[in-house]
Amino acid sequence: MFKFKIVLLLGILYGTIGCSKPNSSNNVTTGDTTKFYKGADVSWVTEMEAAGWYYYDSLGIKTDLFTLLKQKGINAIRLRIWVNPSNGWCNLNDVIAKATRAKQAGMDILLDFHYSDTWADPGKQTKPAAWLNLAFPALVNTLSTYTTQVLQALQQKNIVPKWVQIGNEVDNGMLWEDGRASSNMNQFATLIEAGYKAVKNFNQNIQVIVHVSNGYNNNLFRWLFDGLKNNGAQWDIIGMSLYPDSTNWHSYNTQCLSNMNDMINRYNCSVMICEAGMPVNQPAICKQFLTDLIQKVRGIPNHNGIGVFYWEPECYNNWQGYGLGAFNVTGKPTDAMNAFLQ
Repeated sequence: MFKFKIVLLLGILYGTIGCSKPNSSNNVTTGDTTKFYKGADVSWVTEMEAAGWYYYDSLGIKTDLFTLLKQKGINAIRLRIWVNPSNGWCNLNDVIAKATRAKQAGMDILLDFHYSDTWADPGKQTKPAAWLNLAFPALVNTLSTYTTQVLQALQQKNIVPKWVQIGNEVDNGMLWEDGRASSNMNQFATLIEAGYKAVKNFNQNIQVIVHVSNGYNNNLFRWLFDGLKNNGAQWDIIGMSLYPDSTNWHSYNTQCLSNMNDMINRYNCSVMICEAGMPVNQPAICKQFLTDLIQKVRGIPNHNGIGVFYWEPECYNNWQGYGLGAFNVTGKPTDAMNAFLQ
């Protein structure tokens, strides 16, 4: 995701593309009826630790991050994976190392495929260099094979993700230009379906997520998921990002809840907040935001609100310029993290 957010010129598009009611059968499953998930994406942790950054409890005792998060109520970890990153971080071996620690801490795992060598988000969906010149049929097959190979490598370490995310913040598709949704919705849907089938053929119990930013934007979600549904793509869970500020979090949460309920009713699926965040220097307000958001998601009928994940809470001291973490300058969790204790 990284917050180098580039605003897409999709506003006009949303107003001009009609949204029709999709077919009623999406072959999806509903949410876990026994557990609510409070999660954190901590994909930077190994890189931070290698650079000499550590984490501490309230007494100032150096503590393993996963242990610290568990103490704060976190029961699931989200990890991004890049195909061939230039510095190695977030490649398969790095993901296995972090997933192993999450499993040892008794946490479930959400695996976030970016299908890129670097950040994929609404403003950039760059193909991996090794996939750049593939014809579209080969691109589809490569995505499928790669997805399976990653899952097989994790399974060899006795790790099976509970969820797999096909693409990251795919507001306008992924693997551009082939999978740009505004110009190639059918091809984007084909890529999503290839990922879905690869996961389900590997393990039918793994839940597949399609993740879009700005969870308050119902027009965006209807446009994209109508397009996917009408072009034959399947998913189990619709994932959302939500990054309000201190002035608008009430309205964002209310609009996001409305959108979540609409997605559940419209597509017969479950929903999850895959990313959330707020400026680290506003911990009290962030705690209010998260407390309210968790209550709203948890209160969705029939347990179709799966959970809420904070994005990179362990970041502190302006690590790589990111200011939306939830640890203070001494490497301790801020009060914002106490929202997950509810």
